Amino acid sequence: MMLPFAFFAVPVGATGTTSVLAQGKVSEPIAIWPGIAPGEKGDIPAERDTTKQNAQGKPEDGIIRLGNVSRPTITVYSPPEGHNTGAAVIVCPGGGYSILAYDLEGSEICEWLNSLGVTGILLKYRVPGRAGLQRHTAALQDAQRALGLVRHRAAEWAINPARIGILGFSAGGHLAAAASNTFAARNYPEVDAIDKESCRPDFAILVYPAYLTPESDHTKLAPEIQVTAKTPPTFMAMTVDDPIHVENVFTYGMALKAAGVPFEMHVYPVGGHGYGLRKSNNLVSHWPQRAGEWMASLGLLK
Repeated sequence: MMLPFAFFAVPVGATGTTSVLAQGKVSEPIAIWPGIAPGEKGDIPAERDTTKQNAQGKPEDGIIRLGNVSRPTITVYSPPEGHNTGAAVIVCPGGGYSILAYDLEGSEICEWLNSLGVTGILLKYRVPGRAGLQRHTAALQDAQRALGLVRHRAAEWAINPARIGILGFSAGGHLAAAASNTFAARNYPEVDAIDKESCRPDFAILVYPAYLTPESDHTKLAPEIQVTAKTPPTFMAMTVDDPIHVENVFTYGMALKAAGVPFEMHVYPVGGHGYGLRKSNNLVSHWPQRAGEWMASLGLLK
């Protein structure tokens, strides 16, 4: 049965300070690497919110744009007691692999997941892309590590290790798709017992995903997105007028179909890009309800 779509949480800023939802809890940020992340050289400036501030010292357009991330973390948003389905979703904000839209496509999404009885795991992955590497390389290492870490500590966080999904927006959607298809081996040397856990998501949600197709040919998938029969079940939502190109979901959907992977796709006429959960008069504002119904259809919300 689909649980009602409703916020009951207090927004949490980029500092990650522990706070209490109406009934659930938000953890302190948890470092995903025991020391320096793979390949880090200490040449990234200090992490900061890059958004222009208004006279009150708050983001001008209500979006936190976190930049210069070199110490990746996860923050665990736990649903209230008695409302936990055991499912969890790692949330990957977008931002063109340059910044992270940390509240719009991060903390607000975790709060919505809590309203469904799902644990939200906000991934603060490394941005911007590192020199000499593909723009997603460091971020994919972080996503793989985070999936293993959540499985490793699943019992502690009341999570079913067979119900761990990944959700991403824009560049975060590309990251979620990359993680959904790159799990046979990690993209970094094994560090500890966490890396012995599977880093395959059990399901994926891609909302206005970017970069799934090369700019030169939107009928083909990007080379790092290699769909197979082991790609997890996937939900996608996008609009026809998205400047990032709706062909991203069409082409990915056709690849999923060819591989026999179950998927659900919702393509809406208008809405553009970068709306997250924030309401508008456009039909695309209904994507969270559709995604919740899809998760329920997989038995994740029982």
